[in-house]
Amino acid sequence: MTAKGTYLRPNVLVEPLINQWYAWPYLVPPATASMYIANWHLKLMQSFVTAPQVHVAALRNPAMAGGPFINYDPNRSGDIKALLEKTRKGQTTLLKLAEDIRTLDQLVMAEADGTSLEHLYEKIPDSLKGFVELFYDVHNNPSYRIIEPLLYASPFYDESLQSLDLSLISGDGRPFVFSTPRLGDDGTFHLKVPFSHEGVEELFKMKQMPQPYDRIKELLDLKGDGELLSSFFTDEPGRRTPPYDGDGVRIRYFGHACLLIESAGTAILCDPVISYEYESSFPRYTFADLPEQIDHVLITHNHQDHCMFETLLQLRHKVKSILIPRSGGGSLIDPSLKLVLQRIGFRNVHEVEELESIEISGGNVTGIPFLGEHADLNIRTKIAYLIRLKGKSILCAADSNNIDPLLYRHVRDLVGAVDTVFLGMECDGAPLSWLYGPLLTTPLARKADQSRRFDGSDFEKGIRLVNALNPSRVYVYAMGQEPWLTFLTSIRYTETSRPIVESSRLVEECRKQGIISERLFGCKDILLS
Repeated sequence: MTAKGTYLRPNVLVEPLINQWYAWPYLVPPATASMYIANWHLKLMQSFVTAPQVHVAALRNPAMAGGPFINYDPNRSGDIKALLEKTRKGQTTLLKLAEDIRTLDQLVMAEADGTSLEHLYEKIPDSLKGFVELFYDVHNNPSYRIIEPLLYASPFYDESLQSLDLSLISGDGRPFVFSTPRLGDDGTFHLKVPFSHEGVEELFKMKQMPQPYDRIKELLDLKGDGELLSSFFTDEPGRRTPPYDGDGVRIRYFGHACLLIESAGTAILCDPVISYEYESSFPRYTFADLPEQIDHVLITHNHQDHCMFETLLQLRHKVKSILIPRSGGGSLIDPSLKLVLQRIGFRNVHEVEELESIEISGGNVTGIPFLGEHADLNIRTKIAYLIRLKGKSILCAADSNNIDPLLYRHVRDLVGAVDTVFLGMECDGAPLSWLYGPLLTTPLARKADQSRRFDGSDFEKGIRLVNALNPSRVYVYAMGQEPWLTFLTSIRYTETSRPIVESSRLVEECRKQGIISERLFGCKDILLS
């Protein structure tokens, strides 16, 4: 390595971890983190230690990808058992919090009878006293809210559980990440720093801005000069893409729900999930195709394939502001995304209300109501975005399920016709328990679980949305089809899969109506001139 400067290789895989599990937004807030550790991580590890062959056999079936199975050989059962015991002994504070949340929930449901709740405060478990408020809704149903900023300032929030695993990646074949802890291997360097550490930004700047190798080692307090660590750096500069300087608006599709919307001097990135750079038969855009500065990142909702730490942490140094939907405030199932992002190092985080407009250079961004795709839970942290730029209007509707057709008629009355619509149509969706099961404090009947799903619009709902907004372009996106995304989505469609059939019908019908339409895959440039 030269004293002048070195670069981080473009194919360095970065996996953010919390207690050795792949990090996503629900593992940061203390309350939800405690529930996932107690009701998901411990149970998965115990299951693997008891019967590792069951996990191995299940994962031989591609249909079981994304299920509750740890992806290690049985000979790693000793390592899993060690992590299991380490978690039980080392996370007693969070495990007690999870137990007390369940106790609080049972207390409220059993003893709140419609009269004053004041006498129940003395019965709140000690660990939660001063951190919750009890209340009734207008139907006299009792509940509680968590005062989240206080929990973050308590011993329940422990940044020392955060770390980054660095390795080199050369292909798309990453296994599903949410059901398997990271045990480390010979090709992985474990970087023990919290996500908000200033050295994390400096490290990822080195993809395009060289720095002395010794300086980044000093910033991150890295000892020695191991061969593995040095292999992640190179003296050769990476590829760069010139900034867009056209007269109109360019939209670049990066895969799934990730869109880069640019005019000369303005760059907006929606739901960042971005591939690394390596040889592949599937064309794609990568980190090297992003501008040096991103004015606004927009996040539509708090699911791990739309708010992805792995990408966000690598972009933090170039993001000026980040726009997110406003949360409900203190609900266990709907923690504050603003607090999450602030804790992982983002500074300019702005919550957007429904139909609130934020002025940007050359236009504005308006929050649009977003129904469905959250299994009928009362989750407010979801919003679509209408981006007006250089006289063009672009709706990023994400996984909006148009379950009430009048919604988008009302939207049209307020905002007018929309030039371009991006709509997700993963219309099957996983059941409620797949994502939120560890947060439930009472059992859910299988019929209810299977009925309440994370599903987007099918053809009938999609075409009603199109007809309400009268766009000239309609693109189906957020399908999770790209091969570099299966580690997040576990999706493997065939031509007969319902989301493919339904979205193909939408594209065909739009074209019949004279609307430019396509189901996006891989990468694409769309010019609005």
